[in-house]
Parts: sequence; C-alpha cells; structure tokens
Amino acid sequence: MATITFIERNGARRTVEVQAGQSVMDVARANLVPGIVGECGGSCSCATCHVYVDETWYGRLPPPGEMELGMLEGAMEPGPLSRLSCQIKIGPELDGLLLHIPPG
Repeated sequence: MATITFIERNGARRTVEVQAGQSVMDVARANLVPGIVGECGGSCSCATCHVYVDETWYGRLPPPGEMELGMLEGAMEPGPLSRLSCQIKIGPELDGLLLHIPPG
C-alpha cells in the first residue's frame, strides 16, 4: 500500500491509502476528494481531473504524453506542475505523493 495526500482548495489535507496500479483520479473519486470530477472516466479526453503535483514530486513522475498535454491546455488555470490525475498510476515509488487541487 502507498499513500497520497491531496491538499484541497481550502487548505485541508486528506491522506488516503492506495493500491499499486490505481490511477490518482480513481483514488480521488473513490474518496470523494472535492475538485476531482473525472467526467471522461479516465480516458484522457477532458481536464476535469486536473491537479498540481507538488514540486518535490513532479520530476519523479513519467513525463506527460502529447494527448495529456493537449488536454491540459483546456484545463482551468494550468501551470508548470499541472497533470491529469487519470494519467498518474500509483506504484510503490510514489508512496507519499503530494497533490494540490487547482482553483475551481
């Protein structure tokens, strides 16, 4: 098991346990994390699962693909640490991952 911490818009921290292989979006939806909608169900065809990866973790993730980069262009307030949570798969190397929910 690994843990992920979401920092919600109001500053509240929510740490959840996850199993390897799950996407961050699936974990967020299962734990009712506000701000992660995932309208497309994880098919990388919307940006409603947009998160900011904490700068201490961003470089540890595989780089985003072209499709994800295209979707991020349509996200609300994208930034240099933006990712789609549906494209981040959890493994033991991401234990402790810290994510910020963007403004809505």
